[in-house]
Amino acid sequence: MNARTHRPVRRALSALALAGVLAATAVACGSPGDGEGGGDSAPSSPPPSSARAVVPPEPHVGFDYQIGGAYPPPPGVGAVSRDRTAEPTDGLYNICYVNTFQAQPDATDWWQENHPDLLLRNAGGAPVIDQDWDEALFDISTPAKRERLAEIVGGWIDGCAASGFQAVEADNLDSYERSAGLLTPEHDLAFARLLIDRAHAAGLAIGQKNAAELAQRGRALGFDFAVAEECGQYDECGTYATAFDNRVLVIEYEPDGLARACERWGRTLSVVLRDTDVRPAGETGYVRATC
Repeated sequence: MNARTHRPVRRALSALALAGVLAATAVACGSPGDGEGGGDSAPSSPPPSSARAVVPPEPHVGFDYQIGGAYPPPPGVGAVSRDRTAEPTDGLYNICYVNTFQAQPDATDWWQENHPDLLLRNAGGAPVIDQDWDEALFDISTPAKRERLAEIVGGWIDGCAASGFQAVEADNLDSYERSAGLLTPEHDLAFARLLIDRAHAAGLAIGQKNAAELAQRGRALGFDFAVAEECGQYDECGTYATAFDNRVLVIEYEPDGLARACERWGRTLSVVLRDTDVRPAGETGYVRATC
């Protein structure tokens, strides 16, 4: 079974981050929010190829997962993942979190008003919702819709590059699992191909998020590394390690999962334990540990 079947915590923005989303989107991204505030100013065509070389994270780099709110990275951290509305950290390898296959909960109304046909819908016409996260799935079932969505999401990716990130973490490659049979792995991979091209054109590496069963296909498609939630907990780290030559960033949420990941992969992969809300340091409930 893959980790997403067990619904690991993927993203939980802090109240502060939610409050600042609109301003951060306008300043840092110059394109519509991935569910965090509207507007549709994505460019109509991909940007020209960047002169910046695409560089993936190093294997076994010290890693911190800060998608719930940014804070000064602890000693020993060489790579950090933050929400695309946050600022990167000088001197580190910065990964930009983007929800690429589903809409953020607070953006559903914006999508309904501006691009209603780009939300996946059931036979009754209602959006198909990821119930655990209250996120509407994007309709990536046709080439035309994938191209339109890639323009919007591509604007967010371009924003990551403009902000100074070195890579993108593309979440929800496994949206087909929650589509009630309306999407297939081939649909997700076809959309991923467009996002990979856009990231590379902007000079960014791009990481596959979860979907261990697609790791080999994702690597062949062009993903440069993987971000794997709870692969220690569910014995999936080896699948990612093989596919991505140990360029795997592992997030565990349970001490048992950390212990398993560290025992087998602690000297090979980048492993960190975080609290399930991914709180910033200093907030009540913040948890972080490494091997």
